Amino acid sequence: MSFEEKGTWVYLVVNVVTYAAYLSIILRRAENIPLTEVSYVSTMLWAIGIAIALSIVGHIAVAIAKPSEADKRDVRDKDINQFGEYVGGIVLAVGMLVPFGVAMAEFDHFWIANGMYAAFVLAGLVGPIVKLVAYRRGL
Repeated sequence: MSFEEKGTWVYLVVNVVTYAAYLSIILRRAENIPLTEVSYVSTMLWAIGIAIALSIVGHIAVAIAKPSEADKRDVRDKDINQFGEYVGGIVLAVGMLVPFGVAMAEFDHFWIANGMYAAFVLAGLVGPIVKLVAYRRGL
C-alpha cells in the first residue's frame, strides 16, 4: 500500500468518525427540544477543527511509520488523486445545491449550515472512496 493510499485511508476514517461524533452529539442534545433550537455552531466548528487536526496527525504518523515512503509519489498516485478530487468536487458542487435551495427558501440557519457540512462530508467520503477503488482496481 502506497503512502498516498494510507493517507487516503486516514482522511476517510477521520471524516467518518468526526461527522458521526458530531451527529451523535447534536441528536443527543435534541432529545427534549426541537432540532433547530440545538446549539450546534461551536460543536460543528470543533468537529471540523478536530477533523483537520486528526488528519494532519494521522498523515504525520503514517510518514513516521515509513519515512522512506513519505516522499515517494508516482504518476499513478498523481492520476488517482486527481481523479478522486475531480469526482469529490462534482459531488460537492451538486451537494451544495441543497443548502443553496434551503437558504433561498429562507429555512432556519441550522438546516443551511448542516446541509453545507453534510455536503462537505459527502464529498470527503466519495472522493477518498473513488481513490481507494482506483488503487485496488485501477483507473
